[in-house]
Amino acid sequence: MSDDIRRNMALFPIGIVMRLTDLTARQIRYYEQHGLIVPARTSGNQRLFSFNDVERLLEIKALIEKGVNIAGIKQVLLPINKDSEDATVLNEQSEMKRRELTDSQLHKLLKRQLLHERRPGQVSLIQGELSRFFH
Repeated sequence: MSDDIRRNMALFPIGIVMRLTDLTARQIRYYEQHGLIVPARTSGNQRLFSFNDVERLLEIKALIEKGVNIAGIKQVLLPINKDSEDATVLNEQSEMKRRELTDSQLHKLLKRQLLHERRPGQVSLIQGELSRFFH
């Protein structure tokens, strides 16, 4: 299944993303308003986030903690629009796979993606941040 799952596939509701990133729903919505993340929306208008979204939120959090403001973050992390490659994808196939995953399968998939399958040439900021969830 790991070959079928892409990093921008919509998997996580906002509650899980809040726990993973230690950000509030308000902060996450604020970053979305500024175009720094683009979560997918279900037919019921629920936000669903991808691995890329979680990673980007942790990058934003790290920059905020270093004292960078939103304007500076926009310079470092270019805003995303819904048509870009980094936008979260929600289609029939990804929705079926998301519903098939149990919490434990999703947890294992998240761990594997975040700790082992980083993008070539990119150091993951979230590896240490999320290690507390995987004991």
